[in-house]
Amino acid sequence: MTKNPDIQRMLKEAGILFAITLIAGLILGFVYELTKEPIRLQQEKAVQEACAAVFPGEGVQFAEMQYAISDSLQETITGNGVKIGTVYEALDGANQNLGYVIQSTTTQGYGGNIVIYVGVTKDGKLNDISILTINETPGLGLQAGKVLVPQFHNKKVKEFTYTKTGSQSDSEIDAISGATITTKAVTNAVNGALAVAQELGGAENE
Repeated sequence: MTKNPDIQRMLKEAGILFAITLIAGLILGFVYELTKEPIRLQQEKAVQEACAAVFPGEGVQFAEMQYAISDSLQETITGNGVKIGTVYEALDGANQNLGYVIQSTTTQGYGGNIVIYVGVTKDGKLNDISILTINETPGLGLQAGKVLVPQFHNKKVKEFTYTKTGSQSDSEIDAISGATITTKAVTNAVNGALAVAQELGGAENE
């Protein structure tokens, strides 16, 4: 009994579609395996560069820590729209602790999440901050790297506030004109990282 030509055509087309799908899947799998290691190495390099930017020093190395934030601190920083990511220990050539580099993300930027790295010494001084991800408004919030970042350099305070009338102390940050939301978001992200450094056992800031 001869098969229906329509059925034969359907089976043929199904076979071709299956073959195409199989080949495409194999190619994608091959490409993934081929690029997985270079991508991982590039990501690790980016992290090391970000850490070095906020915790400079000859021979300083950075090791990822297993850190569980306390419930009370988690509640506080979450209320400020902050999420703490990976925490790194900064080590000298003798493997002695120099401080910490903390990844902090604010979810309350005007244009979305802002991801920063914060370097804090063992005695509680904030070395620097580095902005990794930001999607704020050009000419306003996008000036955070130029206007806000330098203001945190080498400051030793418990936490920061922002002001629109001019900084009067180390703990005050001059807001970006027309970008108060961005200023507040970045300040909260920095404060979250400082609180984590203090919880990790760093000296209390004066």
